[in-house]
Amino acid sequence: MREWLKDYQKLEEDIIYLEFELSRNKKELDRWMYGDLQEVKLNEKSIASNLENTIAAVEYELAHKMNDLYDLKKIISTFKGLDNKILFGKYVEGKTLEGIAEELNYSAQYIYNKHALIKRMIKYKHTIG
Repeated sequence: MREWLKDYQKLEEDIIYLEFELSRNKKELDRWMYGDLQEVKLNEKSIASNLENTIAAVEYELAHKMNDLYDLKKIISTFKGLDNKILFGKYVEGKTLEGIAEELNYSAQYIYNKHALIKRMIKYKHTIG
């Protein structure tokens, strides 16, 4: 299977962490600008003096990862019906093929075979595209 499908969940985790990091840095900046640390003098080499640059860098990385996630969802959505349910369930929701089969009232073997066919289709599209 193409790596972009396997990496979907990792990308989601990265986005969650970046959102947390962004929030934490913004709170810290607020402390320095308006809160209990506003009277403290900073030097150029302190971490706090670069918070605005750090926030900008995290926002930039977050935007790119969110764009990547959007692109991956577009790729998955090009598959319709059962194919989409299998891909979405396995790579977006992190379900097992057995769990997907049970949820959709198919045999596990049928879903395994269907998944293998989808993988071959993706590989074929990738080699000719």
